[in-house]
Amino acid sequence: MTTQFDQLASRILEGGAATEADALAVLRAPDAELVALVAAASRLRRAHFANTVKVNYLVNLKSGLCPENCNYCSQALGSQAPILKYSWLSKDETLDQAGAGLRGGATRVCMVSSGRGPSDRDIEKVAEMTEALKQEYPDVEVCACLGLLKEGQAERLRGAGVDAYNHNINTAASHHDAIVQTHTYADRVDTIGRAKTAGLSPCSGLIAGLGESDEQLVEALFALRDLDSDSIPINFLMPFDGTPFENTWELTPTRCVKILAMARFVCPDREVRIAGGREMHLRSLQALALQVANSLFLGDYLTSEGQEAQRDIEMIRDNGFVVLGAEEETSHETLGEPSIRQRGAGTATPANA
Repeated sequence: MTTQFDQLASRILEGGAATEADALAVLRAPDAELVALVAAASRLRRAHFANTVKVNYLVNLKSGLCPENCNYCSQALGSQAPILKYSWLSKDETLDQAGAGLRGGATRVCMVSSGRGPSDRDIEKVAEMTEALKQEYPDVEVCACLGLLKEGQAERLRGAGVDAYNHNINTAASHHDAIVQTHTYADRVDTIGRAKTAGLSPCSGLIAGLGESDEQLVEALFALRDLDSDSIPINFLMPFDGTPFENTWELTPTRCVKILAMARFVCPDREVRIAGGREMHLRSLQALALQVANSLFLGDYLTSEGQEAQRDIEMIRDNGFVVLGAEEETSHETLGEPSIRQRGAGTATPANA
């Protein structure tokens, strides 16, 4: 039996595009149709990414101490969340943590710092870290996530070997002012444009579960498509104590899968990454989500703990997927080296992610 989602997948594979009405239909699909929905979205995933999963690893260069008031973030101005706060990691600490992730199976290292945006001195620190990392691991991809960029900073990062720049729009333009007031939606779009103009691969995604409507989720995804985001991290709100969104629980595992499927239909050839909150919200459906998403973070996130890295690698293999860049064999080494978890971090997400 051919479903409406099969028909949608066929239309997209033939060169068509999903409409906003299509996206809403995916998001509002009955739970009884979840398997059929995933099967249809998986056709697009397989057409563009076969059975590979891109594995990313986060290094939190600087934690807390942020002047922005993003209501979802435990590092934000006014947050009472009990988190670890520290200034910049040293170059050696950064290399140690990045190396642990790479030996665990990751091929991209995402270097993140809290704050509104980097100073030129901060940019030089990240440039030096990137050059050292690429000298030791020539094939590694480096993504920086440092906040709002000023003129010339993206070019300096690109010159140092940074491959991509992450700056999430987080939510729809129509919902932005309800979750943050210290910077604008236009500020975020400007930084994505600066990164793209400098030759950095734009990485931008969203956070689901912020009180947005179905229509606003669709609005955000179509904005990401129009921004030409090469990789789209889909985060699921972790309602940390001490933040305005504490005790906010709007998501179910099936809802999260539908959001990921919608991202695949709207952006069929883009990297759709299962990001923060997947363990909390997808739970036993994480493996099913890999049928539509083609990327995830390995191990811990910034200042929140993730699933054990070896369990992630086993989940990928057990479901017939291979780690991109390690199709022959992924190391069985777990991330037992210095990590944010071992530094005593609490639970938080970055204000500029």
